[in-house]
Amino acid sequence: MKYFDLPPVIEQMLKVSENISDLNFSVGQAPQVEVNGRLNPVQPLGLQKLTPYQTEVIAMTLMQGNTDAAYRLAHSGSTDLSYSLPSRTRFRVNIFQQRGTYSIVMRVIPTSIPTLEDLGLPQQLADIAELRNGIVLVTGPTGSGKSTTLAAVIDLINQQQHYHIVTIEDPIEFLHQHKNSTINQREVGSDAKDFPSALRAALRQAPKVILIGEMRDYETTEIALEAAETGHLVLSTLHTIDASKTVDRVIGLYPKNEEQVIRTRLAQTFRYIASQRLIPRADTGGRIAAVEILKSTPRTREYVSAGESEGKTLLDAMRAGKLDGMQDFDSVIKEMIERKTITLEDGLSFASNPNNLLLALKGMSLTDDFLAPEGQGGAVVPKRPAAARGYPQQRPRPAAGSSMLDMIE
Repeated sequence: MKYFDLPPVIEQMLKVSENISDLNFSVGQAPQVEVNGRLNPVQPLGLQKLTPYQTEVIAMTLMQGNTDAAYRLAHSGSTDLSYSLPSRTRFRVNIFQQRGTYSIVMRVIPTSIPTLEDLGLPQQLADIAELRNGIVLVTGPTGSGKSTTLAAVIDLINQQQHYHIVTIEDPIEFLHQHKNSTINQREVGSDAKDFPSALRAALRQAPKVILIGEMRDYETTEIALEAAETGHLVLSTLHTIDASKTVDRVIGLYPKNEEQVIRTRLAQTFRYIASQRLIPRADTGGRIAAVEILKSTPRTREYVSAGESEGKTLLDAMRAGKLDGMQDFDSVIKEMIERKTITLEDGLSFASNPNNLLLALKGMSLTDDFLAPEGQGGAVVPKRPAAARGYPQQRPRPAAGSSMLDMIE
């Protein structure tokens, strides 16, 4: 297989915008860049619609010298790896087969580690750096900024504490430097066989903090719980849409007859569950993170341990726990709508319960600007916001100034 000079192609693609989150190479399409959630075709160095041969050459070039990645691609149909442009940009790469051809997605990893302030995240997340043990989970869909949030938290711990920190990632994304803490980063595939074996080994490496790229399966989750129970602080991610579903996902990994045991263990070990959604800004300035925060308190531990019931849900606890630093998605989104940070239309599309959010908005001074009764039974539906009221009728195309959260998962 012939290789070709890939760096100049990538360099040309990166010149399109400062807010590129992904590069996409797919058969039948020109190379594409994703800016603020929108794919845009480009033609770096004259590349037109890609052929199967071209995407295969790009894939082989990216995997050059990485026999582990090539083996995983051949045997499982997809592989993850990291790729760097010297002194410029790092990427988290996924190569996968589709319809007998190869496609490649390259996620841009910012060269500097952002702070919680840079990301516009709630300051109560800084309290994670003070924790001594337990589990902290950051959840959300792909591309919602989970890894970036954890990188900011790890960097804060690195500055404030004198700890040994071990990260287990697939692949390594942000490169941490030793500050007050010592950080060792292990990449699955090159430094370790898989998450479970790397996690078991980490328990013998005397870390105070362990970061797991993702709790993908029962075995990884079980070892992570054991680590938290034995005095380690464990940070990880899950692909779940909110805090309540995160609890369900963890419990669902275990056999049904162990449900009460795992509920009790999870209630005792979890410290924070932070779920993220990226919402387009109304001012066309990229996207902003809406964050739901569930914190360990006597009430939330009781609901996790005993299970949710009518009037005793984790959502109820988050709504009533503002003084404890908790917040739910719809309350956060409501405030963003009131501040006109996001449009009503976008807010409703990202809300957990759009109907309840509309009812909550009825008390706003701009009620008539937002809502109108319609249909049988007086159902409340949103008016399409008028541009004169500060909400364009159609979402404007995103521009520069995006939050760093949308640059990495």
